[in-house]
Amino acid sequence: MSIAAERIDRLCELASEAAATGADDRAREYVRLARRIAERNRLALPRELKRFSCDRCDAYLRPGRNASVRVRDGRVVITCECGAHSRYPYST
Repeated sequence: MSIAAERIDRLCELASEAAATGADDRAREYVRLARRIAERNRLALPRELKRFSCDRCDAYLRPGRNASVRVRDGRVVITCECGAHSRYPYST
């Protein structure tokens, strides 16, 4: 595992912890930094960070607090409080 990938994983953990304690601005900064490192090193973001961060405002999404989660027509739809939607398929 490369140093950049390890750093992205650590930033993902830090963003999750910061969002859990209510430090939303700090969590947003961790998400931005992880995205920047991934782009610079041409790495994919981990699934957890990709699914639980908003593409529009970089917020770390916490269902029930700043995001709503709905299931529709074979998809999970996550709506951020900024209004952005993310859709992911699921199988039963």
